[in-house]
Amino acid sequence: MSIRRLPEHLVNRIAAGEVVERPASALKELLENAIDAGASRIAVRIAAGGIDLVEVVDDGCGMRPAEMALALERHATSKLPDDAIERVETLGFRGEALPSIASVARLTLESRVRGAEGWSRIVDNGVMEQEGPAALPPGTRVRVEALFGRVPARRKFLRTPRSEYAACMDVVRRLAMARPDIAFSLEHDGRRVLNVQADESRPARVAALTDRTLAENSVAVDLEREGLRLGGVASLPTFNRGVADHQYLFVNGRPVKDRLLTGAVRGAYAEMLARDRHAVVALFLDVPTDAVDVNVHPAKTEVRFRDPALARGLIVSGLRRALDAEGFRAVQRPSESALGAWQREPTYPAPQPPGPGGELALEERSYAAPGRVHDARPSFMTPPPQARAEPAEEAVPAGVDYPLGAARGQIAKTYIVAEADDGLVLVDQHAAHERLVLERMRKALAEGGVKSQALLLPEVVELDEPACDRLEARTEELSEFGLDLERFGAKAMLVRSVPAMLGQGDVIGLVTDLADELAAYDAALSLKERIDHVAATMACHGSVRAGRVLSVAEMNALLREMEVTPHSGQCNHGRPTWVKLGMADVEKLFGRK
Repeated sequence: MSIRRLPEHLVNRIAAGEVVERPASALKELLENAIDAGASRIAVRIAAGGIDLVEVVDDGCGMRPAEMALALERHATSKLPDDAIERVETLGFRGEALPSIASVARLTLESRVRGAEGWSRIVDNGVMEQEGPAALPPGTRVRVEALFGRVPARRKFLRTPRSEYAACMDVVRRLAMARPDIAFSLEHDGRRVLNVQADESRPARVAALTDRTLAENSVAVDLEREGLRLGGVASLPTFNRGVADHQYLFVNGRPVKDRLLTGAVRGAYAEMLARDRHAVVALFLDVPTDAVDVNVHPAKTEVRFRDPALARGLIVSGLRRALDAEGFRAVQRPSESALGAWQREPTYPAPQPPGPGGELALEERSYAAPGRVHDARPSFMTPPPQARAEPAEEAVPAGVDYPLGAARGQIAKTYIVAEADDGLVLVDQHAAHERLVLERMRKALAEGGVKSQALLLPEVVELDEPACDRLEARTEELSEFGLDLERFGAKAMLVRSVPAMLGQGDVIGLVTDLADELAAYDAALSLKERIDHVAATMACHGSVRAGRVLSVAEMNALLREMEVTPHSGQCNHGRPTWVKLGMADVEKLFGRK
């Protein structure tokens, strides 16, 4: 077999496999070109998630006809004036994007330099089709149509238009976050879905592109060390999400996904966040160009630092210093129970001592919609003294009767203290009840579905459009978990009912976390195949919180249910729910043995 030189169109198609994996990859390359061209305004149009159309229009410097022809050749670029590739200061530099895209799609390139006429070139899957004058304002317009239309082996690996649209949105969001001095707009299937104006402050731009409440629940990060500078915004530990998709990292203005930097963020928030919770951050690291290698992969999303320890240490120190400076500050959200107390008269059930295997004391819901079955939920309200004689409650049971003992009190409104016949038992009330709710939900699903409880006033939850798309696609499956959702416009979901066993929890937090969970799922898997993740998320929002004062009856009911519930020895995150100090050890503490 003899060695031969591959034809140019095949070389471009091979290169496209590395540079252009999906519509979002092509969009990223075109946006980077627009930014490097000095644009002050960039407009993006996509159709069918970018599969049918990706169009980027900018008001940058534009190209002359000869430059346009050269730009469609491989490894032709204006961004490396000399051979010093280690000193790259632009987003693009490899000269592969346009010829790679043109080899697997129909590409129309139109450009005009100020003071000159516009010009157009059309390349259809690697074949020059036509060129000639074009009417357009100064700048460049690039249209990419029918991506992989003639490469079925690649096209079949594209995901649904909805998934591809979410990926395109993420690309625009990250680059718009990196350049608050540029105006960005995004139109999908004829509808404007994003529009940010130029010359915004960095915190304002980040909040506009992530969560509008981030601005008031974040800290500013600013630290410089040994030639490296770190800036940006970071959420308070109490303002967190269920997945790490809301962490945006930039090196010299380039969006990157780097394990070193991600690990540094996780380390900075260590001991302030549960292992399954993630901070919301947008961090901008400025490094001398000769101290970082951006030529690691054609997609340019990975970087390599000359001194990785210095970069990681700067992020950890910068985040911790910013968070420490805020002291006891936390996310300020109105208490649902406090708001509810102003809206209705409280009801006080008669004391109900727990029986063996019993659940927490129950009261009827007072907010059930007419015509719906009233489900019971845990009550944590201790009846106040009445102005009359009442029969005494039963005596406190002996600890010897139960494996986890009898409740004797509560410490720090978080830990239940119980006396067993062989020692002292400490129970984390939130962790324990979270596991109990999860096991109840699993049992209900196995028996046909979780009962739902209608809300008297449906709750509107505002999310970004891809998150709403994910929830809308799973509404039927979520209804089996007792959560009834409806689409409410482009960027909101309407919650009509919640799982009955969760009670009046944080509906907004529950739906937001579920949307984050769904972002990490394979679309081919059903929610029942992901029951542990979905049910655990719901259970967390329906559990007794640390800081809630419980009556002795409620504490004992929790202990009794733990004794008959599988896996109740650990919470949904793998932490122990109870520990025991044997009597012999107690006696040793006091020198009795």
